[in-house]
Amino acid sequence: MSLPRTLARWLLGAALLFTGTAHLTFARDDFVAQVPSWLPVPVDVVVVASGVVEIALGLALVVLSRWRVAVGWIVAAFFVAIFPGNIEQFVRGTDAFGLDTDLARAIRLLFQPLLVVWALWSTGAWRDWRTRRQAPTTG
Repeated sequence: MSLPRTLARWLLGAALLFTGTAHLTFARDDFVAQVPSWLPVPVDVVVVASGVVEIALGLALVVLSRWRVAVGWIVAAFFVAIFPGNIEQFVRGTDAFGLDTDLARAIRLLFQPLLVVWALWSTGAWRDWRTRRQAPTTG
């Protein structure tokens, strides 16, 4: 892995560790604003569980370099899975994380795909997938 990819992976891991900790502590109310109303699970369970998952994924990005490609795909899938929460905040017009206008909440929606790309690029998952796709098959 190149130094820029490694640093990007560690930075993403640190961001997930920070965000996961925020779920469980000082930003809990803000994360409640993102739980979709149609989800048949208590809101607090969703906030705590997603915080624990983010901490685990952050640690995995930093510590499990041997499995970074698999971790990259899992982190990307996680970012896709939580996207409905961002949409819910936009649709409901809920103020949280300093996003107090529809425009601010809409702009935030555009950043979720960048997180997916970040996870796939920084772990080499995208490159690994392309390489496997292009490899000639035998037999």
